[in-house]
Amino acid sequence: MKPLDLAKKLRREAAFDPAALDRGKAALMAAIRQDIQPRRRQTIVPQIPYLDVSAALSFLQRAFGFREISAARLLTADGAIDHAVLAFGDGVVGIGPQGHHGTISPRSSGIESQYISVYVDDVDAHYRRAVAAGARIAAGLGDYFWGDEGHRTYEALDLEGHRWRFHQWLRQTP
Repeated sequence: MKPLDLAKKLRREAAFDPAALDRGKAALMAAIRQDIQPRRRQTIVPQIPYLDVSAALSFLQRAFGFREISAARLLTADGAIDHAVLAFGDGVVGIGPQGHHGTISPRSSGIESQYISVYVDDVDAHYRRAVAAGARIAAGLGDYFWGDEGHRTYEALDLEGHRWRFHQWLRQTP
């Protein structure tokens, strides 16, 4: 409830029960703090270039389970997607056309310059989803341990050759 609405409600209740104001004071202060404090935003947001942003957006949602934050979409004058933000868990990535800020898609350059790591809850199910959607698998499922922890991991290439590494945390059994 918005602070103003909560204050009006408390005022109405206090007319019949003066103690209601004391009981509602903590809730009102919490609502005010939440309303005035800025929302926490991501501190690191990778930007990934594509020749075909629309196809990339569709593929990333279908194959890897990303979700577009539609309020962040920017369009060019002719209606093409100029920028989109995709969420997965508590992380986000931006996608846009190559050439912005000097970026080049691996499809144009012929090389991969980075990889993006994503942690998932069930990497085996995620792998099956990616394969079914046509993702090119660069490295199959495997378990990698160091110390007491490790990952179950696979690597996939998207439509334009960006390398994605999907991991699931594992605990090594003694």
